[in-house]
Amino acid sequence: MEDEWSFVRKLAVRLRQESAVLILATLIAALALIEGINTGAVFWIWAIVVIVTLLRPPLVERVVVPSRAEPAPVDPQALLGTAFAGLAALDMPVLIIDREASVLVQNAAVEKAFGAFPIGAHISSKLRSPGLLDMVRETFATNLPNQIEHSERLPSERVYIVRIAPIDLPQIEKEEDALFLLSFRDISELRHIDRMRSDFVANASHELRTPLASLRGFIETIQGPAKSDAKAQQRFLGIMLDQTTRMSRLVDDLLSLSRLELKSHIAPDQKVDLVPLLGHVRDSLLPLAGDLDVAIDLHLPAGKVEVLGDRDELVQVFENLIENACKYGQEGKAVEVSLLNEPGQAVEVVISDKGPGIPAEHVPRLTERFYRVNVEDSRSKKGTGLGLAIVKHILTRHRARLIVKSEVGKGTDFTVRF
Repeated sequence: MEDEWSFVRKLAVRLRQESAVLILATLIAALALIEGINTGAVFWIWAIVVIVTLLRPPLVERVVVPSRAEPAPVDPQALLGTAFAGLAALDMPVLIIDREASVLVQNAAVEKAFGAFPIGAHISSKLRSPGLLDMVRETFATNLPNQIEHSERLPSERVYIVRIAPIDLPQIEKEEDALFLLSFRDISELRHIDRMRSDFVANASHELRTPLASLRGFIETIQGPAKSDAKAQQRFLGIMLDQTTRMSRLVDDLLSLSRLELKSHIAPDQKVDLVPLLGHVRDSLLPLAGDLDVAIDLHLPAGKVEVLGDRDELVQVFENLIENACKYGQEGKAVEVSLLNEPGQAVEVVISDKGPGIPAEHVPRLTERFYRVNVEDSRSKKGTGLGLAIVKHILTRHRARLIVKSEVGKGTDFTVRF
């Protein structure tokens, strides 16, 4: 019986699918009968058309859309694992904790920053800051996001914005099963830049204040006690000229730094031949070297040595480094400038002096603005404290490095590696 009903259903479906053809065939047969054509012939033709139409394959197969199954219940822990797969790739430390502040999941950045938390351990096993723990407890009580600034001293000083927020999982209905995301955004570099900016303003103000105070004092002296003393006036005017020249150098260096910072992200794309460039720098510094009784020895390879760069900026770099070597390595009586261009190796320019050298604790800070190993010695040599900072910025724009090697009593090597 089932087979019969199945046949009937299939026949009904085919009749619906071919209804247009069957109706057209019937109309044609009716017209033929009206016109007086043989009834038997018309019937058999009509029957053949109907049979062929029903037996041929359908032009369009019927697409049966299966009924939508009910979604399977989602395991909250499985959902948590899937969500955390993306967080694992972040370089920001991230923890997922429960309402007991026990660690459920941690990413690789957590292990790098604080060391691995034992799974299931309380966060206080690694994070003992009272302020941070109070913030976590407050979020547990209010179920609202919260954040705090947190500092870590070991293994190195780092500053984080620590944020905690509840994770909204509809599958978790019980309040005691709630989960929370604890993230650590590292702002150490921002704090460092803020300190550098503050130090820069303070140092720049101090550097300008000293010559301005000298100028004011000498002007008052010329207007007062030395009003009629031509010899004193001449001496004071000479000192005032030195102070204004110093301020002019300082302002020029500050403007150079500002210009370099604005275009630090744009790498130069012109070819510069370092062989004639270093020769030009040496020639321009010969008068200074002669006054200091220092010889500048240049060691250059044959042929061209080209790098991508800005010629004027590279002249500024090598003038600064060679001038410093002459001034601060004066005791050695010689400065050697070597251009190295070995096959398969980076192009290097090495400036060496035989002076007193630089203590190791000062070397990492030489390129900081206004940093001086010896303040009085630097000022007596008319330094602004910005020269090596400018060198560093120019080389950063040129995608080059400044490498400093120094040994007390034996001299210093400054290497520019392209």
